[in-house]
Amino acid sequence: MTALGDGPALLYDTGSPVPGPGGIPVTYEQFATGSLPVVGAGVEALPVPRLSSGLKLHGEYQGSGFTEPKYIARRGDGQVVQLSRLLYLVASAIDGVNDIETISHRVSARYGRELSADNVRFLVEEKLDPLGVTVPEGKEEDEVSAPRSDLLLALKGHRIIFNERRSGRIARSLAWLHRPTVVVLMLAAAVAMDVWLFGFFGAVEPVLQVLDQPVLMLVVFALTVASLVFHEFGHASACRYGGARPGCIGCGLFLIWPSMYTDVTDIYRIGRAGRLRTDLGGVYFNVVFMLGMAGAYFATGQQFFLATVYLGHFEILEQLMPAVRLDGYYILGDLAGVPDLYGKIKPILLSTVPGRRGKAARAEVVGLKKSSRTIITTWVLTMVPLLIGELGYALWNLPRIVATMVRSLTDQVVGTGDAFAGGQIAAALMGVIGCFMLLCPMAGVVYLSLKMGGRVFRAAKRSTADKPRLRVALCALALLGLGSLSYAWVSGVTPEPLPKRPPIAPILQPGVSTAEPPARPATAPRPRTSPSDTSAALPSGAASSGSTAATAPSASASPSADASASTSPGASPSTKPTTPAGGPGATRSVSAGPPAGPSEPPGPSPSVSSSAPAPSTDPPTPTESVSATGAPSPATP
Repeated sequence: MTALGDGPALLYDTGSPVPGPGGIPVTYEQFATGSLPVVGAGVEALPVPRLSSGLKLHGEYQGSGFTEPKYIARRGDGQVVQLSRLLYLVASAIDGVNDIETISHRVSARYGRELSADNVRFLVEEKLDPLGVTVPEGKEEDEVSAPRSDLLLALKGHRIIFNERRSGRIARSLAWLHRPTVVVLMLAAAVAMDVWLFGFFGAVEPVLQVLDQPVLMLVVFALTVASLVFHEFGHASACRYGGARPGCIGCGLFLIWPSMYTDVTDIYRIGRAGRLRTDLGGVYFNVVFMLGMAGAYFATGQQFFLATVYLGHFEILEQLMPAVRLDGYYILGDLAGVPDLYGKIKPILLSTVPGRRGKAARAEVVGLKKSSRTIITTWVLTMVPLLIGELGYALWNLPRIVATMVRSLTDQVVGTGDAFAGGQIAAALMGVIGCFMLLCPMAGVVYLSLKMGGRVFRAAKRSTADKPRLRVALCALALLGLGSLSYAWVSGVTPEPLPKRPPIAPILQPGVSTAEPPARPATAPRPRTSPSDTSAALPSGAASSGSTAATAPSASASPSADASASTSPGASPSTKPTTPAGGPGATRSVSAGPPAGPSEPPGPSPSVSSSAPAPSTDPPTPTESVSATGAPSPATP
């Protein structure tokens, strides 16, 4: 830079200040001697904020159920964060190059109000840093360790199967299936298929045929897993058709059950109609898959394709349940305009409590629109009593549940091991599937119990902090409840374990006896007889002619034939034949109830689907077991 004057030209460094209007005021001596202050000397350097690694800003939450607009951001660890408009503008202005002074100018122009650099610095340090949106000042890495929502019924252990690029290709290739004309044709074809299958052909016959063949069971299981994958393609393609970009498709654990999910967080910016289409896309693709299976049956004549169609109906019904984070849960959430319904249970309930805590909860509830508040309140008032009732019922029946599950698992493992030892590979593999189906709910019960117990303990500890009397009273109440429940368990007040029954689907339980177990003895007291009575003590309802009753040999089908049930022909008339405590005669034992299949859990954002088939509801076939042990024969004249 050249300074013009009366003397010779003086060259100065480009970093020196320029005297005059708009420059830094200096004296003539400083200018003449060249001792000008350097720009920035003694001035504190302003910080340059950075966004955390992998952060994505998705924009405004369209169709929100909140009175104030909400904006969606997704961290690199998958956690979705809701931001206000001001915080979102600050985050969108951060590029890792400009300092907070420049950011304040940009945000002020977009927000319509003046923000200073100190205002931006406060928002970054006190709001965005704790949320994991920005990297704290002084940290070199872009990875942040921010708190996550500890959801009780959330997917754990995510593993990617199709990355974002492959998922996008699949979504583009299948997006045409969501055109209105194609959807109408598919649904009409599905109605015609169901009328034919359930009204004319018979839906149970293919299932019964498959149950007789272990290899066909493996094929149906593989087709069911394929339908779950195709279900996720429906979410991704619907997201793409609506104008959003789908993320990866992966799998995880939902209460120990293996489940699949699709990252469709970007749908929050495309409107409510697009979100509902994405929510229903998985169920719609289940319908498309069933139509494909019906077409395969007509082409090959193999009925196991129709068995897959039959099980697919239960998968759809289960997905539409709004109780856990399945498709029905996200459909209801998008209708209300609230992404997390479970997060609103606490404020809805606390809003009824007077005082400071109730006031804060009421302020949060008021932040919802009236229609959304009505939907969520109805859901909370329905789900909370249902969950409490299910928990109480499970605790009351815990001994019989544990005893029945342990007995069934023991028989299953032993039978499967015998099948492997005997070279029955197909039957043994089906036994492995049966073991898996038993272990998953058992592990799920343990996991859920520990998770809920830990949450209750931590909540009680926080609520009774600095309140020793309340803590003692709460502990006493908990001990009283546990003591009463334990006494009910050990004293036999609670129901007894279920009696052992033959397997409904023997193919899943190799080596387990299919014979009907012997009749359980009755607990009614036997009638007393006089010592002088010389006639045989006959059970109620037994035919007798004459004063002496001769008993027939045991005809019980059970291997435990009672030797004392028959008497010698020359027995003394005063000798009374012994009969079983339950009394002889025909005893009807009906094995009722469908096999309990695993539930299929995941829905969008992220979407969760289970990888296990839905249960069958075939009408049980009554089996009669006639126990004739000790039954007296008609007396001969």
